[in-house]
Amino acid sequence: MRHGKKDNHLGRTASHRKAMLSNMASSLILHKRIETTLAKAKELRKYVEPLLTRAKEDSTHNRRIVFSYLNDKESTKELFGAVSDKIAARPGGYTRIIKLGNRLGDAAETALIELVDFNDALLLANADKPAKTRRSRRGGRKGEGTEEGVAVVKKEDHPIVAETEPEAEQPKTEEGTTESSENADKE
Repeated sequence: MRHGKKDNHLGRTASHRKAMLSNMASSLILHKRIETTLAKAKELRKYVEPLLTRAKEDSTHNRRIVFSYLNDKESTKELFGAVSDKIAARPGGYTRIIKLGNRLGDAAETALIELVDFNDALLLANADKPAKTRRSRRGGRKGEGTEEGVAVVKKEDHPIVAETEPEAEQPKTEEGTTESSENADKE
């Protein structure tokens, strides 16, 4: 019986599973992201996150423990070098799993597992976003043109919004010109 045993054995013997997770963890550390099945990615996260936590404190004891799990000198060096510098301030959650869909051959769910701090595209996108401001939920405005320290930009003044939004159709008059152009001619 398997009372209270939460690990997914992935249809492998204990030695095969340990060797597979060790190799996948080494590949993840060296390449920063790998593509695998969803079940393997979830097990790999449980395997590699404690190793990443150990790498935050560089000591001989931690290096030996991590090496006993990875069995690879290059990935251990990379982990205690570049990876530990980037994850030093993060309190946990070092990996991200992104579902990719089903594989064609056997319809297995595939996923991309990556180290969070090494996804440059996502980090740049987050850096470009302005910081969220706190706004009051009550109605009304405090002043003309500003809202609690946040400048309000009118749609006509903003160049991107003015270009992307189509102008409302002006009603045509008998001569084929719009009313707004007639008003401009009269002035």
